[in-house]
Formats: sequence, C-alpha cells, structure tokens
Amino acid sequence: MFQDYVEKINQARVYDVAQHTPLESAPTLSKRLGNQVLLKREDMQPVFSFKIRGAYNKIIHLSEAQRQHGIITASAGNHAQGVALAAQKLGIKAIIVMPKTTPRIKVNSVAQFGVNIVLHGNTYDDAYAHARELAEQQQLEFIHPYDDPLVIAGQGTIAAEILQQYTSKIDAIFVPIGGGGLIAGISSYIKTLRPSIRIIGVEPDDAPCMYAALAAKERVRLDTVGIFADGVAVRQAGEEPFRIAQACVDEVILVSTDEICAAIKDIFDDTRSITEPAGALAIAGMKKYIERENCRGLTFVAIDSGANMNFDRLRHVAERAEIGEHREALFGVTIPERPGSFRAFCEIIGQRGITEFNYRYADPEQAHVFVGVQLHAGLKERDELLSALRARDYPVLDMTDNEMAKMHIRYMVGGRVAGLQNENLYRFEFPERPGALLRFLNRVGEKWNISLFHYRNHGADYGRVLIGIQVPDAEKPEFKGYLDEIGYPYWEENHNPAYALFLR
Repeated sequence: MFQDYVEKINQARVYDVAQHTPLESAPTLSKRLGNQVLLKREDMQPVFSFKIRGAYNKIIHLSEAQRQHGIITASAGNHAQGVALAAQKLGIKAIIVMPKTTPRIKVNSVAQFGVNIVLHGNTYDDAYAHARELAEQQQLEFIHPYDDPLVIAGQGTIAAEILQQYTSKIDAIFVPIGGGGLIAGISSYIKTLRPSIRIIGVEPDDAPCMYAALAAKERVRLDTVGIFADGVAVRQAGEEPFRIAQACVDEVILVSTDEICAAIKDIFDDTRSITEPAGALAIAGMKKYIERENCRGLTFVAIDSGANMNFDRLRHVAERAEIGEHREALFGVTIPERPGSFRAFCEIIGQRGITEFNYRYADPEQAHVFVGVQLHAGLKERDELLSALRARDYPVLDMTDNEMAKMHIRYMVGGRVAGLQNENLYRFEFPERPGALLRFLNRVGEKWNISLFHYRNHGADYGRVLIGIQVPDAEKPEFKGYLDEIGYPYWEENHNPAYALFLR
C-alpha cells in the first residue's frame, strides 16, 4: 500500500540520538479492562518524546549548503527539543519559535541545547506563521514538525519497533494525533505489512483537526483549539499526513479533558511515570473504544508519546482524573437549614466516600451544598444515588459534566454571611474512612447547627476539615466535651485573621 514509506522507515537515521523504547505490559490496566494493554514508552526518549525521531531523520538528510544556512522550526515543545538536540549534535545553527503558552518545562528544556528561542503568539499556528516569515527573511531551512516525508518516516520507526518487539497478534494500535506525522508514519508501515491491525487515532475533543478532516474528506482549519493537551493543539492536519490517514487510519476517537486526566493516572498506576496530556491520549481513546465495543481478550498497543509535563498541572490532573474515570460524581444539593438535616443527607450517601464537601450558611430556610461522592460502579451508581436523593425530595443538580462548576464554582462556595449568630470555627483531622463524618454528625449535628463545612480528600490517611458551627457561649463546655469524646484532633480558628477577612 505504502511500500515507499516502508523503505523510508527502514532506512531512517534515528538511532544516533533516539532509543529503542520498551513495549511494556500495563498489568493493572489490562486486568481492569479485560484486554492486554501494551505501552510503547516514547516518554523514555532522551527528550522525553518521540519527536526526536522525525526531527533528526529530517536534519541528518540536509545538504551541506542547507546546514550552513541554519535551520528553524515552530513547535509547542516536543518537536523543538528534537530539533534542538539534533542541531547541537550536528553543529547546526537553529532558531526555535514557540507559542507563548508553551509550558515552561518545555521552553527550559529547549534552551539547554543552546539554540535561539523566539516566543511568539498564543498557538502553534501563530508560531508557525512567524517561523515561516523568519525562514524566508534569513534563508533558513524550515524543519516541519509533521508535514514532511522524512519526519513522517522517522516517526514510523516506532511501528517497526513494535512489530519486532511483539510478534503475536495485535488487534489495534492507538496513536495520539496533533498534525498527524506520528499516525502517518505508524499507519503507513503497519497497514502495508500487517493490514489486519486496526489503526485508531485519538484527539482531544477541543482540538479535533484530523477527525474533522476525515469527516469532511478534506483538510479543514479549526477556528480555535484547546491547549490543555498542548502537544497536539493544532488547527489543521498536515497535507501529507491527511493523505496517508485517509487510506490507513481506521477511525479517530475524541476524548475529553477529564478522560485524558484519568488516563494520566492510569499510566502512573502501572509505570509510576507521569505522562503529559498529549502522551496519555492513546490510553484515553483505548478505554473509550473498549467500553464502546465491549471487547475482551484482545491485545492493544497505546503510544505513550511524551512526558514533558509542567509540575503545576498535576493539581488539575489529580482533581479531574476521578471524574474522567467515572469514579467521582459532583452534585449540588439543597437541604433544609436546621439541625440534623446535614446528618440526614449524609445517611443517604451511606458508606460511600465523600471526596469533597463545600457548604456555607445562606439563609434561615435552606442550604446549598457542593458535594463530591466516590463511585465504585460508575455511571450506574451515580444514577442510583441521584434517584435516592430525589426520592427523599432533595432538589439535586448533577454537576459532574458541568465545566464551570468543576473549574470555578467548587472553589467559590462560601463568603460572609450577615446576621449569623454564635458561629465558631474549628479545623479538624478526620480519619479517612467511611463513617467518620457520620460519627461526628451523630454526636454534634442534632443539637447545634452547622453553618460552614469544607472538606476535600487529598489522598492522605486523614482528611482536613473546616467546620463552622453555631454554639452559644453558655453551651461551649458541653460542645467541647462532645469533641473530646469523639477524639478527632481539632483546633479552634475563631481568631484566625483569614476567617475575619473572608468568612465572618
């Protein structure tokens, strides 16, 4: 089918700098999904990404005159590192144009190779246009990150390694897609030599350039792209990758940010490595495919394409991973504002773990609660819990898929309240086990009204909880007796200046 690419791939010059990366089993994920999952560990390359393959293969084939003039490229980070490493090794002057939104870890990684970095625009396309202008002005050779046969052939060496490393039957290979160079190289090789293997591309649902192109049967330019998975934030698929994809790619699956975060956690659980969002796309798409097809006992390969993750993104990933895996539901629930109502609500939640609880007194009649609940049976359990709450006449809003609620509202529940009498603020450490909250509420929740409650599971062996409770001065000795009897560590925070500034 694409014999010319098979020859280009077999002759590619990549191993001067690139590694033969492992094809590793993911035992935990394999057991959970009921299929054999193999990870192609391109995150273990010297620049923590597969991009070194294509970049070096292109640059090593430049003429001496082209090398003398120097090279330039545009990249959101991983291709830039590949070009920079190749330029350093071959002694070629290089300019790298990167979007201003590129994660700092990638900018710093490129800078260490001694190349000239230019930050321009907010997207890859902005950087690309500027790099093309500079290339023409300074007579530099442009090294395209994906729309070049030699770059595509370099990436295709991954497919050659996979077939060498696993000679038994492979049912499908899942490949992340940005501009399409990686999937073009892998699919052209695989479909020529092993056409029975399905090639399935995976893109973020907010950057679906190849998905849109295949649906339209022509390349389309997206108006906007999301940049959470910055390594694949491309508005238009490459011309040559699109030509190859039309013939060689079986389908493209779109995944959400939450599903990408869940896949990052899945890879961590099996490898103890942290994959960047673009690098986890293949696993996210594989999980979606298995759920859709309800397949069992098959063998799937996922390309773990890179690990250039900014550390400060981990908080967001951890926050969203459980939702992406359908292991957490987020509800907005209205409960009566009276002693005991909080406990009655928690009794319906039962022995399920509470991952988050945000509440602030609003008015004398009712309270609005933001609650996260651990799920063990996925969407089915979420629906059952919703039904149970509604059967008890609780107004419930399911916010699990509400982007604004997940990103912003959960952090904004609270504020000052006028006319609230006898509020006392306490900070607790609850043991991280089912029933700990109910035990507390059974002791104090009937007699005194809870006016503020904030809790978030941080994965430790105890939970940090902030509680406001209305206790008249005369009843404080009795209240503290209850606290001592429960035995949870606690600290009074009535004089904390942050309380006075934001809550009281």
